[in-house]
Amino acid sequence: MKKKITIVDYGLGNILSAEKSFIKISNNNNFNLEVKISNQPSDIPNSTHVVLPGQGAFKSCIDGLRKVHGMIDALEKFTLIDKKPFLGICVGMQLLASESEENGKHEGLNWIQGKIKKLPNPKKDLKMPHMGWNEVLLKKTTKNNLFVSEDDYYFVHSYYFDCKNQDNVLAYTKYGIDFASIVFKENIYGVQFHPEKSADQGLRLIESFIKL
Repeated sequence: MKKKITIVDYGLGNILSAEKSFIKISNNNNFNLEVKISNQPSDIPNSTHVVLPGQGAFKSCIDGLRKVHGMIDALEKFTLIDKKPFLGICVGMQLLASESEENGKHEGLNWIQGKIKKLPNPKKDLKMPHMGWNEVLLKKTTKNNLFVSEDDYYFVHSYYFDCKNQDNVLAYTKYGIDFASIVFKENIYGVQFHPEKSADQGLRLIESFIKL
């Protein structure tokens, strides 16, 4: 069966980098795969997988997504009703939360309950934003269908996802605190790091997502 990956274009996010990574995985594995960048809600129902990238401030991203008429409704049907595989990357992951405390209080999609909070740095001994390679560690008690190797991945962020239910945390990373670097709920996945910038281990995660 041909798989159709739609990368949502709402004006914010590493869209081209994500597209190149999916195409590279497809070419390396001879997948029957179509990768499309789209800002059209009508493309979502025909997709088998959807990717929501994001970069910058939470408010800018959620506002940008809301400005694409009908997109959130289409994404909610895709993820919450049709239960198809969904991946949020960086701020795209944070948008899954109930709300964010970045520069005020802002409502998120509330697909995974929790708050986006600023990484604590009481001793002022950590560089902010958290930028560069850091280890992703799996929660051994969490079962899911996404293959993730315990390895270093590339991060750029100052805020983290504080899940209300810790069962929604698939993996964590240490930076002052242990923060959720991968969250999930059923068919919905979010990664705080950038798999498209994380060398072979990032590509393996993308490949695993395609296979869902």
